[in-house]
Amino acid sequence: MDTLRVRDAKDVEEVVRAAIANEQPLEIIGHGSKRGIGHAMATNAVLDVSALNAITSYEPNELIVTLQAGAPVNDVLSLIDAKNQQFAFEPVNTAPLLGTPVSGTIGGMIAAGLAGPRRIRAGGARDHLLGAHAVSGFGDSFKTGGKVVKNVTGYDLCKLLAGSWGTLSVMTEVTLKVMPKPEAERTLLLRGLDDAVANKAMTAALGSPFDVSAAAHLPKSAFRAKTDGLGDIAGQGEALTVLRLEGITASAAHRAGSLRELLAPFGTATLVEDAASAVLWATIRDVLPFAASGALGAWPVWRIVCPPASGAALGTQLARETGGDVIYDWGGGLIWAAVPPKGDAHESAVRRRANAVGGHATLIRAAEEVRRGVDVFHPQAPGIAALSERVRASFDPKTILNRGRLRRGAAA
Repeated sequence: MDTLRVRDAKDVEEVVRAAIANEQPLEIIGHGSKRGIGHAMATNAVLDVSALNAITSYEPNELIVTLQAGAPVNDVLSLIDAKNQQFAFEPVNTAPLLGTPVSGTIGGMIAAGLAGPRRIRAGGARDHLLGAHAVSGFGDSFKTGGKVVKNVTGYDLCKLLAGSWGTLSVMTEVTLKVMPKPEAERTLLLRGLDDAVANKAMTAALGSPFDVSAAAHLPKSAFRAKTDGLGDIAGQGEALTVLRLEGITASAAHRAGSLRELLAPFGTATLVEDAASAVLWATIRDVLPFAASGALGAWPVWRIVCPPASGAALGTQLARETGGDVIYDWGGGLIWAAVPPKGDAHESAVRRRANAVGGHATLIRAAEEVRRGVDVFHPQAPGIAALSERVRASFDPKTILNRGRLRRGAAA
């Protein structure tokens, strides 16, 4: 396979134009950390943007950072952490789940658009993407958005790039909003709740005036050992319901006390503070109980998004039907499901249950032979699929970029 390494946006233009002329589709990669997500692509040429790795500008006082798309995520997180800032949407590090050695690039982080526990309050990657420079499937550079938080110039095209999995354009530079890190975090922990009761507790907490920034539930499990990144917090496979409050120390402590009173009917909540709380939420964000190196490392993993009120029933039924294991985030609106190995990764059961509540499911981890036989991304309704295709064709009419990644059978 030919690997074409580019040094700047002009190089990207030339590579894409040559690909159009030769009718040779391209696979776009940074570090390749998420290559295992999606369908096999119809290409024998790789466009490698990892050398576009500069941090163009960082203005902590303005809460914005501009980066080339190949900048390593870990380097950027270290840079903004030194100024006590963060990406509020808590990007998921897929490396433990997929078993890859690197956590990827900024371009890959945006193209995947996978947000962590604070998604319910802070929004997703697309909500923090202020602007982008990219090269379309026409081989032309374009700019969308800007470098200020309140920007009303032109169409908000950069929002389309988040979650597009590299099928619309090759991002070369992006501008992202950063936010101050909270002074303190307090997590309330309830033990032993079943999924339905935990769902009610999370709903009560999120509906309270106490500004809960994350709500998750790890059901009682025969599969999870206490070493899954939870340290001594969790007993052997014990059910845990966790609720996070953030802010200045006095406020977080006061709200935690008030929330504990509100949750008293569900049990006595224990408190986890600051560093221990951060480790707990990183474990949930990166789905460490289902890590490739763990007990369920050989199991396919689905990511199911659904109405939070439907989450507990969906997860419980799916775990019972497949013999799998689930973790709930976003107050029940996000379910990570690890299912026992099977030729179709239990696709019919997952899709049936997701469709029944108006949700959608993505197969995040599975062997390539499994992904060949199932739809990795949730099939869209005909009208939405037609609109999506028109949008894609307006960026890349010859399907040069990541051809076949999103749809099975589209690689021809």
